[in-house]
Amino acid sequence: MGKPAAEPLLKIGIVFDDSLDKPDGVQQYILSLGSWLSQQGHEVHYLVGQTKRTDIKNVHSLSRNIGVTFNGNQLSIPLPTAKGKLRRLLAVEKFDVLHVQVPYSPWLAHRIIMAAPSNTTIIGTFHIVAFSRLVQLATRGLAFWTRRSLRRFSKVVSVSSAAVDYARATYGISTTVVPNVFDYDRFHTAQPLLPAQSTMLRILYLGRLVERKGCRDLLQAIKYLVERGVTGFTVVICGKGPLLSELEQFSNRHQLPVEFTGFVAETDKPGYYASADIAVFPSTGGESFGIVLLEAMASGRAAVLAASNSGYASVMADRPDLLFKPKDSLALARLLEDLISQPHKRTQAAAWGLNYSQKFDVPIIGQQLLTSYRLPPA
Repeated sequence: MGKPAAEPLLKIGIVFDDSLDKPDGVQQYILSLGSWLSQQGHEVHYLVGQTKRTDIKNVHSLSRNIGVTFNGNQLSIPLPTAKGKLRRLLAVEKFDVLHVQVPYSPWLAHRIIMAAPSNTTIIGTFHIVAFSRLVQLATRGLAFWTRRSLRRFSKVVSVSSAAVDYARATYGISTTVVPNVFDYDRFHTAQPLLPAQSTMLRILYLGRLVERKGCRDLLQAIKYLVERGVTGFTVVICGKGPLLSELEQFSNRHQLPVEFTGFVAETDKPGYYASADIAVFPSTGGESFGIVLLEAMASGRAAVLAASNSGYASVMADRPDLLFKPKDSLALARLLEDLISQPHKRTQAAAWGLNYSQKFDVPIIGQQLLTSYRLPPA
């Protein structure tokens, strides 16, 4: 018997209302997936809101965007895009698949979906979990506003079980879990960016310095450790945001062993994770997944501790002992002290994370998405 015929290559449009200019979770998902799909020979285009990036092939910046705060994040939303402009683009490009990031705006993604030819397969990835009741109501409003385009989807997947529940509660749709992706090799092969410390452990926080991300709770936990006389560690805080000055003052006032690096470029993130003995992610909520947890795990060195918000808890379901209640600084301090004082536990947690994170590598998850891409149009 001959070899089975190879699946035909696809022309794929990844649709996203926001900009590609920031290295946030959804942007990382889009770019990691798009890069891998291109490597497999598929033609990938990015149909996005206003973006300045010129280093990525086939980017279509389709709107003017304005900055807003939504779900505790700074993001941008598109102003209305001319329907004729979108129809012309779709007529020229003739996409086999449109992969839409959900929730989406009525002013861009909704119009792209409604203008898409009937022979285009449309799938979606649901990305969010609400940080507040107001966000939940807003999401339900978006679902109602875009309900006509939602009928065009052949399938919608969610990045986690928490997102599955939220999609059902707000959009009234049943979704399956296809997790977020990340480039495992990029983090696994990274070399430490910070100098080795022979006698001191390094605890790392990497994220925005905003209320929702919980850095204040980490510093409170460090204060508890210092007051208990726990030594042998330093803390590196990577990131910028409106809380920077307050956090620096807190650290100075209590004479904590903390260094603030400021903003860390995306290219430097793997090196920082590879420099850490313990990585802490104390986000208080609004997380649908936890790519940052996997990135830190892939270094093979860092033991990862995370707050038990619904998204992070879904990623860490196999290791609840590495979770702590959001905003519970005392519980975090106890976990930190346990890992600081017991090297074997720290090493075991890091080894588990290294093995576990491989399951989310983009080639593995990408194959699952390709199966959805080959579904017939709705």
